[in-house]
Amino acid sequence: MEQKIAGIHHITAIVGHPQQNVDFYAGVLGLRLVKQTVNFDDPETYHLYFGDEGGKPGTIITFFPWVNAYRGQIGSGQVGVTSFVVPVGSLPFWKTRLSSFEIEVQEQERFNEQVLQFEDPHGLRLELVEREGGELNSWTFGGVTPQTAIKGFGGATLLSTQPQKTAELLTSVMGLEYIGAEGDLARYRATSDIGNVIDLKLTPAARGTMGVGTVHHIAWRATDDANQREWQDWVADHGYVVTAVQDRNYFNAVYFREHGEILFEIATDPPGFAHDETFETMGTELKLPAQYERYREQLVQSLIPIEVRELKSE
Repeated sequence: MEQKIAGIHHITAIVGHPQQNVDFYAGVLGLRLVKQTVNFDDPETYHLYFGDEGGKPGTIITFFPWVNAYRGQIGSGQVGVTSFVVPVGSLPFWKTRLSSFEIEVQEQERFNEQVLQFEDPHGLRLELVEREGGELNSWTFGGVTPQTAIKGFGGATLLSTQPQKTAELLTSVMGLEYIGAEGDLARYRATSDIGNVIDLKLTPAARGTMGVGTVHHIAWRATDDANQREWQDWVADHGYVVTAVQDRNYFNAVYFREHGEILFEIATDPPGFAHDETFETMGTELKLPAQYERYREQLVQSLIPIEVRELKSE
């Protein structure tokens, strides 16, 4: 049996104040807040999900906001850079927009692609790249239209403590195709048209430390529960310790730490984000899993109020 992962399902990071998080990803980047819920393992912390209009797999970046928490250090054992893909011809719009919000932007060429690199307010490293693949994002907000809107993930740059081991995992276990190398990066591609490009740094950096401004884990797509079980068995058969299936309400998840110390998740595409609220109202109210619903009043009091608001640039 040969397995080929479709691509990235979501990426989850740790940030600081939740309103700053909402202002940046919704107000500046124009993503839709598709779900307000809590960290199922720490329910007094938000878990916020941003993506395209439908909250499709491959577009979702999620956050645990830890107010006044210590700053993390980006390094080996983590996702170093999260890449978003935008429509061809839209990078000038984004350069102007980010600059208008006083966000420092660096331009780079990598693998014959122009890239805009910048950081969010809490130090998370991000980039925008133009590609043809992926559907236009129909969400319109704050001056970001479907012709310029982020379509979803372009991919991610992995920082491994053992790059050779991670490279072997990407090709032999996850089924990504090796594309080539440039400088200190090797590029791999998955089968989907979005969230499909992984760059692996070939030289280990200093070990990263978890905290504000770092990625907690990267999640890959399983088409359904049956496909996830296949992946669970497949990964375990290759010598990795895989967790039991965990119900995350909007997908089911299994986790394993690959030999380069990066935490991987495999998440199911269904059921998605509209099963506990309508498509039109996604993200407008705090939604809780059944086990925490009786604590709603207590949790609401412990969480900092947030709102999606249009921002005025300088």
